[in-house]
Amino acid sequence: MPESLQPDTCWLDPDQCQVGDLACIVQTPTRLEDCPSATSILKGVPVYDCTRLRAGLDASATGMAQRRALMAEWASVWESGPGVLVLQGMFDNLDVIDAATAAFQALIDQGRKSGSGADHFAKPGANDRVWNALEKLCLSEPQLFAAYYGNGMLAMACEAWLGPAYQITSQVNCVNPGGEAQMAHRDYHLGFYTGASAARFPAHVHRLSPLLTLQGAVAQVDMPLQSGPTLYLPHSHKYLPGYLVAGHPDFQAFFDTNHVQLPLNKGDGIFFNPALMHAAGHNRSTDIRRMANLLQVSSAFGRCMESVDRVRMSQALYPVLQTMQQQGSLSDEQVNCAIAACAEGYAFPTNLDRDPPLGGLAPESQQALMKRALKDQWPGSGFNEALQTQAVKKLT
Repeated sequence: MPESLQPDTCWLDPDQCQVGDLACIVQTPTRLEDCPSATSILKGVPVYDCTRLRAGLDASATGMAQRRALMAEWASVWESGPGVLVLQGMFDNLDVIDAATAAFQALIDQGRKSGSGADHFAKPGANDRVWNALEKLCLSEPQLFAAYYGNGMLAMACEAWLGPAYQITSQVNCVNPGGEAQMAHRDYHLGFYTGASAARFPAHVHRLSPLLTLQGAVAQVDMPLQSGPTLYLPHSHKYLPGYLVAGHPDFQAFFDTNHVQLPLNKGDGIFFNPALMHAAGHNRSTDIRRMANLLQVSSAFGRCMESVDRVRMSQALYPVLQTMQQQGSLSDEQVNCAIAACAEGYAFPTNLDRDPPLGGLAPESQQALMKRALKDQWPGSGFNEALQTQAVKKLT
């Protein structure tokens, strides 16, 4: 076997994760000379003045060259730099921000009345969430949507990391006074697995996952430190086994001691590598409802080449697997392999209003449902009904 494919280099072992290795990485300084377009470095995070940047980004050849250079700089920050940057004044029209905040608040009020909009990742009542705020804003107020997302700086950030065919999703999060800080974590994709589950993915997937998503947030209101803006650990995205250590007491203690926290003004944007260790902060204010529009921007390439109706396939396969399993003509391992080829193994994308996580960070996948049905010997009609119910839950 080639040395590059030896098990110790292909697989990450949670038992070998050491806080000292992370500590060495995050000691890396962030230098202004590496971010020449930044206005300053604040607590290791490059800060960019969008008012100044816009002046040089016209449609001329010089302006286009500056645009490409700026995007390359941002990509370098996210990949080999501190992993996070701030775009001060990303929105130059705060009337648009205020109008969007009012629209988001109306959606929150609707969610409260209907009983939807719970934050699956916080204690009940601590936060208000608007899941799929992107679609909801577009359908309710398309003119406001156009003004809000017709933002060149936001588009440049997305394109710098993902290219021109990116896909935006958005979840509004409003952390109310007293809302507690989160545990340090990484985000989508591997960040939604437990450490043990993430360890089943080879090391090259741990390198790939952060390249598929850009995380961002728009400050819908002023966010002084007492309101609990997000905590970050610059350079921590470069710790390869970081997806394995979420919730580990030693790593959490290190994060608690070494994180940074930046105040944001209304209309500012912050963007970061999804592998960066981060956590929402504790809202210690008495009167600030800290509202952010959380942007999760995905690569266009995370899709299959063909459209496949896996609900119909699963309905056809289930009774056959049930019979063959009972007859002993397929082993449990063979059954699992057949399920993997047929059913959807990933719980996303979904409608988080109707399809919340079950006992973890993700809802039940189609594959997990089929395995559960086989184990509990459901009749075909019961499985079909559960499968259809699950499919409907994922629709907007």
